[in-house]
Amino acid sequence: MPSTALRRQPLLGLVYMAVAILLFSAMDAAAKWLTAGYSVVEIALLSRLLSPFLSLGVALHQGGLRTLRTRHPGWHLARATANGFTLVTFFAALIYLPLADTVAITFVSPLICCALAVPMLKEHVGPRRWIAIVIGFAGVLVITQPSGVGFGLGAALALGAALGSAFEITFTRRMSATESSQSILFWSSTLMIVAFGSVVPFAWTTPTLADLPAIAVLAVSGSCAQFCLVQAFRYGEVSMLVPLGYSGLIWATLFGYLFWGELPTLTVIGGVAIIVASSAYVAHREARVKGQATGPTRDLI
Repeated sequence: MPSTALRRQPLLGLVYMAVAILLFSAMDAAAKWLTAGYSVVEIALLSRLLSPFLSLGVALHQGGLRTLRTRHPGWHLARATANGFTLVTFFAALIYLPLADTVAITFVSPLICCALAVPMLKEHVGPRRWIAIVIGFAGVLVITQPSGVGFGLGAALALGAALGSAFEITFTRRMSATESSQSILFWSSTLMIVAFGSVVPFAWTTPTLADLPAIAVLAVSGSCAQFCLVQAFRYGEVSMLVPLGYSGLIWATLFGYLFWGELPTLTVIGGVAIIVASSAYVAHREARVKGQATGPTRDLI
């Protein structure tokens, strides 16, 4: 089915996105739990260990192994690199920051996506959207408090994760027009497993029985979340799906409070409000201009 036709099923896209956010939040909580005794490379490897098998199962159900074929191996390598970078930096940030704070900083990712759309998707971004992007980054400064004690290695790692996530989403948008969801999941996860697997022997810790439930949550939720995310961007427009991603702060706050007694500060909440408002404006402008555009060269302002 053509990509444009697929994206006319917004309700399905929203459902996939909502499930993806919940699963990613469960993965993040499990990862933070495991950072106390395992390297971030091992955690990243475990989070993608089931993904190839999930994609193979989907392929067998939806047309056979031929649906895993790809015409753009370079794009899969690029997406795998971005996804791997995101995992490592985000899990490392969890060592230094509360779960909700780490998630809050990564909310700047959609704004980075907007900036990346200029060189990578050949979109034109007008001055008002650039102003919204700058204001969104000001929200990150509020969260990280660079003039106080809030900014440090943890915040820098979280910002790195946001950058990697923005590249990953941009690659996914571009690839979903020609690649199947199971193909995207299979090749990116397989490449990451190979990369992490070559390093993890030097940073391996044998899992204990007590940690097996957390590892199971990490592996299952991480693999299923990736598939749901790809499906969401296949069926729904980015401008519609991105605002739903902010529900991740609710789950992060809930998990952080239940397992570590963490609650976001008023400063973090204020910074999130600025980022959400900026991203909502960007999404609104994108949807409005796309609805009014009469040609591919119209400026998005």
